[in-house]
Formats: sequence, C-alpha cells, structure tokens
Amino acid sequence: MKEIYDILREWNKRRGESPSRTGIFALATLVRAEGSSYRRPGARMLIFEDGKTVGSLSAGCLEEEVALCAREVLQTGEAAMMTFDTRRRFGCAGKIEIFIEQIPENFLSELAANLEARRGHLAITRFEGNEFVQEIHPPLRVLVFGDGPDNTPLRSLGRLLGWEIVEIVDPNSISIEPDQWTAAIVKSHNYGRDYVALQKLLPLDLRYVGLVGPRKRRDQVMNDLLDLGITVNAGFFAPAGLDLGAETPEEIALAIVSEIQRVFAKGSGDSLRERKVAIHQTAPVPNAWQKLPQ
Repeated sequence: MKEIYDILREWNKRRGESPSRTGIFALATLVRAEGSSYRRPGARMLIFEDGKTVGSLSAGCLEEEVALCAREVLQTGEAAMMTFDTRRRFGCAGKIEIFIEQIPENFLSELAANLEARRGHLAITRFEGNEFVQEIHPPLRVLVFGDGPDNTPLRSLGRLLGWEIVEIVDPNSISIEPDQWTAAIVKSHNYGRDYVALQKLLPLDLRYVGLVGPRKRRDQVMNDLLDLGITVNAGFFAPAGLDLGAETPEEIALAIVSEIQRVFAKGSGDSLRERKVAIHQTAPVPNAWQKLPQ
C-alpha cells in the first residue's frame, strides 16, 4: 500500500500547479500475474504529464517502458494494456499484465478523503471486459507510549513503510479513536506508566499491542491487570519484537517493526529459505479480478 500513500502525497503537492481537468494523470495497474513476479496484482504507478512517476510495478525493470506508454495514453486518451514475459527479459519466471489509463483528479481526491477519514476505499479498474477490485486501507497508525533512544529509528522505519507514528507522553491524554489499522507500543520502562497505558489499550482489542521490557515485569503487569478483570488477548505481544538478536536501539526498533509488519501482513516470520511453497500465494485473490457480465 505504500505506493498509494506516496502517490497521494505527490499528487497533493502538485494540486493547483495546473488547472484541474480530466486526463492529466495516467495510472498503471498490475492487473494479472502468472508465476513468479516481484510485485503482485494491485501494484500501481502514477505518471504525470511531465514524465515524473510515483510508485513501482517491478524491481525497476520495466517502469521506464510503462512511463513511455503512459505518455501516449495521456496524449490520445486511449487506455493500453502491456504484457511482459519476465522469463525471457527479466530475472523472474512469470508473466505480468499492466493496464494503463487516464484517471480524473476526483479519483485521487475521493481516495484521499476516505483515507484521511480512516475509511477503506474500493478502487475498481475495468479493462478488456474484466474488472480488478482492490480494497485500499488507511496507513497503519502506531501509537508509541514512552520516550527513549529507540523512538528515532521507530519513526524512521515507520516513515519508510508509509506508517503514521504517533508518540504519546501521557497515556491519560489519548484522544485518538483506534481502528483495525491501529497498533500500539508501550515502552516507558516505568511500571506505573506502562500499567496505565495497558489498562487503556488492552480493552480496545487492537491487533497489536507490544510491551518492551523483561518477562518478569510483563508477568507482574499482566497479573495486576487480570486482577482488575482486564482480559489479555492474542494481540498482546510481550516482550515485543521478533528474535533478531537485537541489542542496540536501532536493532530493537527493527525487531518491533518487523513483528508489527508480520502481524498485519499475516506473514509467518520464517526465513524464506525454509518456505516449501511459492513466496506469493498462487490461488486467485478473492475479488481480485473477474469477468464483467456481457
């Protein structure tokens, strides 16, 4: 989803630079993939009239060709389909199809409004009698309770992934309405402040609440919370982070961010070398694309 957020950010910067009219942007969407592919269906790239692109469709192998074709789409107004056999030209072993179309500015304005309001958005791409339906969700928002040297790398890594990092000093001052794309990290390293934060967070049933600290303090906090009748569910991760042998603040931040990514992306966290099946699922994604009725 990060390229979607990058696209909206660049589009927002350019608003007002030229008169609003239909067809000043071209959107390239990866609509089909067979076999091995660096990106999967749903990857998108926006192409501006001046040739600038935002987003990616591969490991950088074909974006230039797609951008050239997109310039023609902008000039003629006619959509185009590009097919790449990655077995012959690139290092993958598959085939991908990329649909390029002009899009009106209100497509992006409506998408931006929904994501700003923390609402999901259904983007429908129609091509050659088919349609590709993609649900675009708001950026992952991570609430960080507590300060420390690992806050800086947490902010940096989160920004790279397109996340929203919200640092909260006083847990009693929470004013954010959490949703299914909200996670939390509790790391004040103070029993009282951690206790107050978890007392407020755990009843929200978030998909991820991580507590930084030793198991002994975790057990103490959990026992005291259970005495209050607060349920500790499967979304509570303590100590927080994957086992990466982390010691420095940067390594600890990486371990925590990796665990959050694993939870929300529903990954295994195992080394890909140990995976016995394809990296990406091969079964059709529900509602990914379907034939339109004639």
